[in-house]
Amino acid sequence: MSEQTQERGRTAARRVVVVGAGMAGVQTAVALREQGFTGGVTLIGAEPHQPYDRPPLSKAVLLGKAEGSAFDVDFEALGIELQLGREALGLRPEDHELDTDSGPVPYDVLVAATGAEPIQLPGAEGVPGVHLLRTLDDAERLRPVLAQQHDIVVVGAGWIGAEFATAAREAGCAVTVVEAADRPLAGALPAEVAAPMTAWYGDSGARLLTHARVERIEPGAVVLDNGSRVPAGAVVVGIGARPATAWLVGSGIALGAHQEVLADNHLRTSLPDVYAVGDCASFPSGRYEARLLVHHWDNALQGPRTVAANIIGEAPAAYDPVPYFWSEQFGRFVQYVGHHATADATVWRGDPEGAAWTVCWLREGRLVALLAVGRPRDLAQGRKLIESGAPMNPELLADASRPLKAAVV
Repeated sequence: MSEQTQERGRTAARRVVVVGAGMAGVQTAVALREQGFTGGVTLIGAEPHQPYDRPPLSKAVLLGKAEGSAFDVDFEALGIELQLGREALGLRPEDHELDTDSGPVPYDVLVAATGAEPIQLPGAEGVPGVHLLRTLDDAERLRPVLAQQHDIVVVGAGWIGAEFATAAREAGCAVTVVEAADRPLAGALPAEVAAPMTAWYGDSGARLLTHARVERIEPGAVVLDNGSRVPAGAVVVGIGARPATAWLVGSGIALGAHQEVLADNHLRTSLPDVYAVGDCASFPSGRYEARLLVHHWDNALQGPRTVAANIIGEAPAAYDPVPYFWSEQFGRFVQYVGHHATADATVWRGDPEGAAWTVCWLREGRLVALLAVGRPRDLAQGRKLIESGAPMNPELLADASRPLKAAVV
């Protein structure tokens, strides 16, 4: 991709088309206006609903405490054209056109922000009583299920599975969580860190079955591969998500091993005048010396500012955040910041069997990641320490009575 082509995209764009009306897409459109872009901005979303935030779906919306979670954005006042209920089908970069189910859309610069889509359980597609939880429609279908206090089986003990199980228990449902691995969050956290979380399920009244694979789903039951049957008035599948990029296959855009868009450190793709942001894209992190694919809300909030700056700016802005996310489960507020894959040491603060504790990951004596359970101050200080790269004293770090920042050498 030539610098000349990118310069044309930054300074002479007449129309920016953003594909995807979730957090990343909405924030990209808003950031363009906030940063002074005066050209046309079109936001295209596949769902017919007014653009909305997703985290409340597994909490307030699901439990009937809120009717929706629409973004508080006056799109008309900002001069952002909304085209909702319009699905992207393909991209023809040579013509600078996006193909949709209602015809082509020309663009000068295009931003892919289509997020991720949940992975369905093989053989469960179309089976009555089997649900996903990703969209507003999903949450609305599940609300009466919880209100009727069905026996619920949750497939997957990851972040979304734990959050849904929490909501279902709060609604008074009997909950069984089925996990193929030997522990919750097996794909996200090391065994010793996830181990204390196992007890949270039983403490809340939920039943957790590990080493349990689903063989098939029958009316009223989930059948496991060991032959046992788990009663199920409803089944909720939470076994992960994959980038929603099928519409880009065949366009010539470079995709990664997870079918995510391979963006560079300016969130530009391999195609001229095309950017990618949020759950559908990975980016190279100089901080962690790795390519990161981050499926969390904060990434969808932060990345759009870089995209907007690069579309309209004089000099390219690099994107290299400290990843952050949170989860509310079983009466606990869990926060994670950083990326622990390259750590060479682990330090615990507090008793993991207690209500509040923190795990710190170090690399060459510097903090690279932190998981805080009920210790928001640790998280806030840890995020700044990761950004600064300050050397830490592990012994002082382990003293939970001291502020985290007091461990700086």
